[in-house]
Amino acid sequence: MGGSVFGTAFRVSTAGESHGPGNVVIVDGCPAGLPLGPEDLEGDLARRRPGQSKIVTQRKEPDAPEILSGVFEGVTTGTPIAILVRNQDQKSRDYTDIQAKYRPGHADYSFDAKYGVRDYRGGGRSSARETVARVAAGAIAKKLLAHLCGAEVVGYVVQVGAVKATLEGPVTLDQVETLPDGSPNIVRCPDPVAAAAMVELISAMRKQQDSIGGVAEVVATGVPAGLGEPVFDKLKADLAKALFSLPAVLGVEYGSGFACATQRGSEHNDVFTTDGDRVVTESNRHGGMLGGISTGMPIVLRAAVKPTSSLPQEQRTITKDGEATTIQTRGRHDPCLLPRFVPMAEAMVAMVLADHLLRSRTQRL
Repeated sequence: MGGSVFGTAFRVSTAGESHGPGNVVIVDGCPAGLPLGPEDLEGDLARRRPGQSKIVTQRKEPDAPEILSGVFEGVTTGTPIAILVRNQDQKSRDYTDIQAKYRPGHADYSFDAKYGVRDYRGGGRSSARETVARVAAGAIAKKLLAHLCGAEVVGYVVQVGAVKATLEGPVTLDQVETLPDGSPNIVRCPDPVAAAAMVELISAMRKQQDSIGGVAEVVATGVPAGLGEPVFDKLKADLAKALFSLPAVLGVEYGSGFACATQRGSEHNDVFTTDGDRVVTESNRHGGMLGGISTGMPIVLRAAVKPTSSLPQEQRTITKDGEATTIQTRGRHDPCLLPRFVPMAEAMVAMVLADHLLRSRTQRL
């Protein structure tokens, strides 16, 4: 299967399916000397892991990473880093009834059209289970970014259904993961009032055997100016591809995004100024990128995520032979993808930034 390799200097290859033995990722291009161990991967894998709260799928996976190569005595060696995350809680029998049916919203028909054969157990390669490998690679990219330039990537939920967060100032990881009272922020929205309403809405969707979509925002701070290429490999283009490669993403914007369509140039342009010896802008409607190249301002992106397609309620569909039928998707599924989507989006953004950072080190004396 093509399309399983991502990046140029920081190159990530993944393999695995939802109901196979496990998922594997190989990271090639990570420089030697970066301190790295399983504990560096476990935090983000736990944030992506199923079964972590009442509003996500109840599939139970430990998602314990096994580093098979590329690390010796606690540091990277400069050779490919191979990581295995085993699948341990598959229930393939839940999918036996749908092997000849096309699930609405899923890639069943498109996979048949492309390959003539598909793994119907949970979606196979098109399942979001595949992203466990990306999150492991993204954890390495995050650590590399912090080590090389002090950059940080933080994602969070800003909208679920019609419920929108009201945010003021930069968002920290603590705000994303923990509510002001110290309890877990299970929806990963840094606005506590909106977070409570989101949890209530998602819980209602589960009871109604339905699902709901939303929007996640990802902000990268500390990214140096000058990353990206001026034409086809624009930083914004690679970031968009990275986010669109994730399951269920239907829209990506950066900076002011689609709001720019109603603005005048005099309203949208960010005024340049200085902060000490740094060139900065007074506002950041450009989202940290101009001409496809980073400016040093925070990189701000948002991804629109569709409602979960797997529904326990009955829906109309057809079989592989074109016969009309109905389908009810059994198994364990998220009534809203956003809480677990956040670490996936962070991982893809971090991988792109690490890739462009390493590429930039070969382009200028």
